[in-house]
Amino acid sequence: MTETAARAQIGVTGLAVMGSNIARNFARHGHTVALHNRSIAKTDTLIEKHGTDGDFVRTETMEEFVGALQKPRRVLIMVKAGDPTDAVIEELASLMEEGDIIIDGGNSLYTDTIRREAAMSKRGLNFVGAGISGGEEGALNGPSIMPGGPKESYESLGPLLESISAHVDGEPCCTHIGPNGAGHFVKMVHNGIEYADMQLIGEAYDLMRKALDLPVAEIADVFREWNSGDLDSYLVEITAEVLSQIDAETGKPLVDVIVDAAGQKGTGRWTVKSALDLGIPTTGIAEAVFARALSSATDQRKQAKGLASGTLAASPTDTKAFVDDINKALYASKVVAYAQGFDQIAAGSTEYDWDLHPGDLATIWRGGCIIRAKFLNRIRDAYAENPELPSLLLAPYFREAVENAVDSWRRVVATATTMGIPVPAFASSLSYYDALRADRLPAALTQGLRDFFGAHTYQRVDKEGTFHTLWGEGRTEIEA
Repeated sequence: MTETAARAQIGVTGLAVMGSNIARNFARHGHTVALHNRSIAKTDTLIEKHGTDGDFVRTETMEEFVGALQKPRRVLIMVKAGDPTDAVIEELASLMEEGDIIIDGGNSLYTDTIRREAAMSKRGLNFVGAGISGGEEGALNGPSIMPGGPKESYESLGPLLESISAHVDGEPCCTHIGPNGAGHFVKMVHNGIEYADMQLIGEAYDLMRKALDLPVAEIADVFREWNSGDLDSYLVEITAEVLSQIDAETGKPLVDVIVDAAGQKGTGRWTVKSALDLGIPTTGIAEAVFARALSSATDQRKQAKGLASGTLAASPTDTKAFVDDINKALYASKVVAYAQGFDQIAAGSTEYDWDLHPGDLATIWRGGCIIRAKFLNRIRDAYAENPELPSLLLAPYFREAVENAVDSWRRVVATATTMGIPVPAFASSLSYYDALRADRLPAALTQGLRDFFGAHTYQRVDKEGTFHTLWGEGRTEIEA
């Protein structure tokens, strides 16, 4: 294609549902979009069905695709993470020039993004790892976008991304996150919080179903009511929709004909692995990941059905009061999930020198993304008031909210335990809260044991220094 034909402001390669929808979103906002897909049929299908959305440039080869772009060239890759992404990056890089921008919009592991950014930088190219949240609907109508990469690349790319992102109170749900892998790291933690959020919602549903024997339709109404209050969020909203759906074949609630084995694509596991590496206890996220894994262990579960339950307690007698307790326990546990997620983001920022700002993230997560929720405004306010907030649980608003919920939270966990209903995320979140506020933890004994068998030493509460007890030699203490 000739130089004069280079008229597209941005190119999208990889035209599955997400790629197609985001290409259409760009076109709807007045941007000329070059289209590329290894299967040309997908390109033609998009233009045939949605060509009226805006100005598209059809291309068949990668050379033609790159040639259709204005300089600096900006290409968004929407292909499967891993080796396929590396292959497309290399193919693009061989055709691009200094200052051009490659954007990976998939759910790539942030350490891969760090590696790719370093490699592209050596070749004079700007590489941007951009987390994109909102699913198929968000990609088309306005996602939350978390771009990392070189700051200078955002000067050219930012206006395009901000134009297609969701907007809340006139503010775009898109901002430059930080260098190299920062965008994909933040998107990863976002997905981890999403795991915890869904698990907590599932446990709330299960409690109403099993502890109170409420019909599915009534539980849907409960979630619908909750969505008009403090729990107002996208996930609570769609929970009511899913629970209201009736299966056309059986006439049963759809939730009763769906196999109870939850899938996962890896971002939750990545979040937990990263948290372990950073030394951050993201217990709610971890329990959500483990719960999905256990749900999918179908053979094990089938053979374990006969295990003894012990003596189980009766159902709560006051349905309305217990539903209110579940509401408060859900809110408090959600706060813990977000608090742990922001702790991990702070640790990642320190580890990789990213200078991340939690308030900015709360701002761009208010719209477009899966975990968008009313209380993200409160989170933004909390970090605006104290940018060095040691934990979200210590912000005055959230401290008061959780303290007002803690008795309900305890009743829910205790009732679930005595009735044999699993609530791993509710219980672990409450335990985290109790550990955080405790004057003393049994870690003192742990250190004593470590010193006994491995001479790992310990510190004392009454004087400075590091010490070791000679356990096999008279048990005298020495300074290590």
